[in-house]
Amino acid sequence: MAFQTPMFYKYYSRTYRIDSTPDGGLKGTILNLRTGFFEEDTDSSHIRELIWSTTESNIGGPFDEEKFVQETEIERCNYLNGDGPIFALYETMKGIDDVAVREGRRRTPQETALVRALRKRTFKMWEDEAARRAAGEPPSFTVTSRLSPRQ
Repeated sequence: MAFQTPMFYKYYSRTYRIDSTPDGGLKGTILNLRTGFFEEDTDSSHIRELIWSTTESNIGGPFDEEKFVQETEIERCNYLNGDGPIFALYETMKGIDDVAVREGRRRTPQETALVRALRKRTFKMWEDEAARRAAGEPPSFTVTSRLSPRQ
């Protein structure tokens, strides 16, 4: 059975992307909540579990790329801290939500649009950083995670 790729999911709080391989197979990449980067998932059973899941509460999707970007950035914002412009934007997003909570209301449509735009921007910044590092350049920022190194 042929699948239309890419496919986007959420797998146990981590976003997951499935792509086709040149030989006709499928490969998955999953968000690492300790580093903030995507890494290849070497456990092919996850792909089967995602594609064939119907009612698993720990699996979300499939969904479109826009939701994938938004969900990825929600998780990065929740789990990661660091220095640099990405984390300043996360603080801006948290500040918007903090004001709404303090005022006992939901975000306004304008605030929601701003947060969505900032998430798209931070997603692109992570992609650019991954490309820089893949090209052998040193990291431009440091990251710490709420997860311990052993989890």
